[in-house]
Amino acid sequence: MTTRRIAVVSAGLSQPSSTRLLADRLAQAVRDDLMTRGVEAEVTVHELREHAHDITNAMLTGFAPTGLQAVIDDVVSADGLVVVTPIFTASYSGLFKSFFDVLEKDALAGKPVLIAATAGTARHSLALEHALRPMFAYLRAVVVPTAVFAASEDWGGVDGISGALQARVHRGGAELAELVAARASSAPADPFALTTSFEDMLAGR
Repeated sequence: MTTRRIAVVSAGLSQPSSTRLLADRLAQAVRDDLMTRGVEAEVTVHELREHAHDITNAMLTGFAPTGLQAVIDDVVSADGLVVVTPIFTASYSGLFKSFFDVLEKDALAGKPVLIAATAGTARHSLALEHALRPMFAYLRAVVVPTAVFAASEDWGGVDGISGALQARVHRGGAELAELVAARASSAPADPFALTTSFEDMLAGR
């Protein structure tokens, strides 16, 4: 059985958070669909709240501390990404945006990405289309057609989740799984590889 690596980025601020809950549901949907395709998924979940100070330091200094660099390496080298943010003021959170700001500009080019968001009301659902999708299009990632949004009223029912949200989760997970399964596996990042050329080092860039 072949293996693909899925990195999950959750920008929830509380503990526990509905953002992380949605991230886990989506990761499971991707894993389950890949399994039906004969592909095993290795899933790693990254909580950005645990790296908030390091993300700020990286933006100020241009260098990521060791813990944050490990997250960046995993995200960049993964075969597919699931990204979930809470919606604040009709857009993604500052923590979510800041993390992707510290990545190299071409780091996500061609990367399959499933975007998702949470908020207290469904009125914020369009933030996925006017904020998240354009951002990942700018980064030249391959965003799957289905974007998954969960409002407060979506959490409930027999299985702790509404039928409508469950359907969106399964559809989005299947779309990401299809893209990931069709691609050759990405090679893990070489921890000893030079990320900056000697010319840039000498020039102080």
